[in-house]
Amino acid sequence: MSDTDRHQDQSPAAAPGTKPSFELGKGPGRVLVWFYGVFTVAAASRSVVEVIRGFDRAPLAYSLSAVAAVVYGFITYSLVRGGEKARRAALVCCAAELLGVLVVGAWTLAEPSAFPDSTVWSDFGMGYLFIPVILPVTGMIWLRRAKRA
Repeated sequence: MSDTDRHQDQSPAAAPGTKPSFELGKGPGRVLVWFYGVFTVAAASRSVVEVIRGFDRAPLAYSLSAVAAVVYGFITYSLVRGGEKARRAALVCCAAELLGVLVVGAWTLAEPSAFPDSTVWSDFGMGYLFIPVILPVTGMIWLRRAKRA
């Protein structure tokens, strides 16, 4: 890489001679930002509608949809914000998200009566084309790659 290329890769805030920061929301990360943004809106909208229509019908499922919206929103924010602290926070949230999808997915299969209505993470995200189980894995791969960059 030439000196000119190195200078062009640096963010405007980077001082000359310092290593350029890795932008989490650039390149393939932009696709993650898009998916997490869409899932934030979808999960938040779903939980608001469910709570308004009758929270007492399935409080566990509706609460889990709200939790999913918060997790998705935080990951979206972290990816857009960028930086090492945001990368680490997003990595922890992606791991927690994956754990949530796996636990809720298994729980909905083992004890369907506990969920009179589905959540974003029910049946491992089957209602959302399994994206809720694929997204955190993809996110963790991207965030681990970002650490090496």
